[in-house]
Amino acid sequence: MEAKSPKESKTTMTDMVLPSETNPLNNLFGGELLARMDRAACIAARRHSRRVVVTASVNHVAFNRAVPLGSVVTVEAKVSRAFNTSMEVYIDVWMEDRESGAKTKANEAIYTFVAVDETGRPVVVPGVAPETKLENERFDAALRRKQLSLLLAGKITPNEASELKALFD
Repeated sequence: MEAKSPKESKTTMTDMVLPSETNPLNNLFGGELLARMDRAACIAARRHSRRVVVTASVNHVAFNRAVPLGSVVTVEAKVSRAFNTSMEVYIDVWMEDRESGAKTKANEAIYTFVAVDETGRPVVVPGVAPETKLENERFDAALRRKQLSLLLAGKITPNEASELKALFD
């Protein structure tokens, strides 16, 4: 199976923060943002694999900035690395300044999806061929995150976590 460019999976969703989506401080609910990120990441994983995908884990979420009522929010998702049946999707959340139109990175997240067949069984997915410096950094870091996850779950031993060991050698 031929590896694909992350550009082939890129998904961008833009929306406005409405009053019903905000907390008492008039900022976007974290759960609402998580749902938006999950949808964008799901579409990116599906575009990459051309299969039905399911969320396997939310590996990292950083709520770095509050997103106020009325803000225009753009969620960008790309597959950063594919393993056998799973894909790591990196999500960047941008907030647009109401007056200047300048975009500021507000939040980020990393999700893992698994591609499945019509019976729900995992299926093999194409690899990822990173092209830019950022794509290469995220591609390399994805393997370290996967090894750390497997190590913490007891599925590999510290000696098998070669990418993690390399950080300390």
